[in-house]
Amino acid sequence: MAAAPQAPGRGSVRKARPLLVKTSLNNPYVICWSALEREDTHFILQTLEDKLKSIGLQKIEDKKKRKKTPLIKKPSREKCNVDMDAGEEPEEEKPNASQPASGWTPAHVRKQLAIGVNEVTRALERNELLLVLVCKSAKPAIITSHLIQLSLSRTVPACQVPRLSERIAPVIGLKCVLALGFKKSTTDFMDEVRAIVPRVPSLNVPWLLNRIEDSGDKLETASLESQDKEVLETSLEDLSKQKRRLVESRLASVALQPLKIKKLIPNPNKIRKPPKIKKMTSK
Repeated sequence: MAAAPQAPGRGSVRKARPLLVKTSLNNPYVICWSALEREDTHFILQTLEDKLKSIGLQKIEDKKKRKKTPLIKKPSREKCNVDMDAGEEPEEEKPNASQPASGWTPAHVRKQLAIGVNEVTRALERNELLLVLVCKSAKPAIITSHLIQLSLSRTVPACQVPRLSERIAPVIGLKCVLALGFKKSTTDFMDEVRAIVPRVPSLNVPWLLNRIEDSGDKLETASLESQDKEVLETSLEDLSKQKRRLVESRLASVALQPLKIKKLIPNPNKIRKPPKIKKMTSK
């Protein structure tokens, strides 16, 4: 006999999960570094390279690496006795006196610079820099894009220099230099900063005014504000003089009389009421 067809199972119907929708707003502003001309890039890189070579700023690291010692088998008793009789001792490696110590060679020159993105960011937040140079080969670009708004808010000239890391890093003794800042306390790089700043293009951020370009407008507005303040001050002085004259004229027409002090009795018409006596209620 053929088996009867089975009824469809009454399993739980799985509901489709709702799609997660995330709302995001596109930024209408495109913030980017201003283009630097070839002549200016060549001048900046050449001046920095020559100055760093003349000063001799370098970071020296210990290149000695500990070699993995192979597993040594324990010597037999006979070999140990022979070695003890011979009196041979292993030679200890002595440090070379001619090798310089690790670190930056002129420490005072290193304190005048901010090397690296993190160090440049901290120095800009503290308003300690005169000039900021950023390497164009930094990837992704978001690593150095925040320095545009930060440097413009601190009125510090900044620009993106191509091949900055390729030219400067081997001179200093580093693998890469993505950002380089010159501090206000610098004495060795002051001439170079003065020569580079006029070649740095101005930055453009829509919600931040370019204070370098608008310096003339600000001077004009400041002069107008000072004139308005002077006019207001003169008008206020005139009003105060007029008020003083009116008060003096009124005081001259009024005759003042001497004060007479009388004895005051506190609450003369107050009648004291006798205290209420609580009646005892009989139970």
